Amino acid sequence: MMEAQAPLAFLRDVRLNVSVELGRRRFKISEILNLTQGAILELDKAAGEPLDIRVNDHLFARGEAVVVNEKFGVRITEIIATDGRVGGLF
Repeated sequence: MMEAQAPLAFLRDVRLNVSVELGRRRFKISEILNLTQGAILELDKAAGEPLDIRVNDHLFARGEAVVVNEKFGVRITEIIATDGRVGGLF
């Protein structure tokens, strides 16, 4: 296994932006300007649907929300298309 990873070893210290997406929604500027504290934004995903895990804005995996030591976390439940994954992250 180490032989397959050796060519990529120089990338181990490269920082990537990882985000977890609950859902999306498009707004008109007027709708954004009318938002107030306490407003609820309805998203395109239903409760219980997997969360999208993105690396540098590319869908990388899906998972579910968990609580670990009183902090939110994500348990990965599915890795998305491993073919060519590294090339799309940079």
